[in-house]
Amino acid sequence: MANIAQAANAYSATALNQIAKVAGVGAPEDSTGGSAFGDLVKQGLQNAVDLQHKSEKVSGAALAGKADMTDVLQAVTDAEMALNTVLAVRDKVVQAYNSIMSTQI
Repeated sequence: MANIAQAANAYSATALNQIAKVAGVGAPEDSTGGSAFGDLVKQGLQNAVDLQHKSEKVSGAALAGKADMTDVLQAVTDAEMALNTVLAVRDKVVQAYNSIMSTQI
């Protein structure tokens, strides 16, 4: 049973690191002197916007014949992953809000 829990923890840590790498967000620091959660969200959103702009620029350069298709594919894929991450976070925030609002006092 411990092996299953260890495997699940290792998988979730790896998944979170991959999402953080794609979103361009560093690992969160501790609460004693680290980054605030809002700063991490703001940084992730800004990175998603920057990746969208880069994707558009590379696509435009490809239309002008100045960029390779692999560069276009990589830029579009990075932008898509960042957007999917932002949408997943948004969905979880909405789900948490709805859960809190439906709690009876």
